[in-house]
Amino acid sequence: QTHLQRAVPLSAPLATVLPAVPGYTVVDQHVSEEERRVAGMTDYVARAYMRDTVVAFTTLVSYYDRQSQGKTIHSPRNCLPGAGWEVLRSGTRTIDASGVPYLVNHYTLKNGPSTAIVYYWYQGRGRVVASEYAVKWNLLRDAALMGHTEEALVRVVVPVNASAKDSASFERAFAGADSTGEQIAARLVSEVTRVLPATPAEARSRTRTASLVRSPS
Repeated sequence: QTHLQRAVPLSAPLATVLPAVPGYTVVDQHVSEEERRVAGMTDYVARAYMRDTVVAFTTLVSYYDRQSQGKTIHSPRNCLPGAGWEVLRSGTRTIDASGVPYLVNHYTLKNGPSTAIVYYWYQGRGRVVASEYAVKWNLLRDAALMGHTEEALVRVVVPVNASAKDSASFERAFAGADSTGEQIAARLVSEVTRVLPATPAEARSRTRTASLVRSPS
């Protein structure tokens, strides 16, 4: 029964996830208490990274210390169209984080004159997952077998420069935005891994590392 799952706290504060990126000014964003209650998240960090006065990209990491009936992660695939965004292209992309390939969701969205690229995925219990179906299956299985269901939704949104006047300059702007999104997504996988609760294998590895550090030479 998923409503009996125990809550699992983070290993480190979410505020320590990507607090600065060279060349950008960082502005914290806030989710209203009502939005937070509806979403059911335990904690979150949302930031806009600016160049001059223009938003270059935004990030969101929302954490659920346990998931139960009616309190599970909401898919951006469902939420974004409700916010006025039209999905122009949807699919997946493999990103490289610290030499490891991960499959994540990769969307192109449009809202009036605005175009944006979105990378998002689900991360927790030792996995990075793109598929909502796999997430639901893992959730049910882990609830029954492991007794905990902690997980994070991680999202990067990169606006495409709307000042591009012709198709060639728009394609360049799109490629630049996509490259930024891919790089930031790769950094976030590693950053979020650091703050999430350690899996048993990760905990053993960290214990061994700490033991080696403490051992006299």
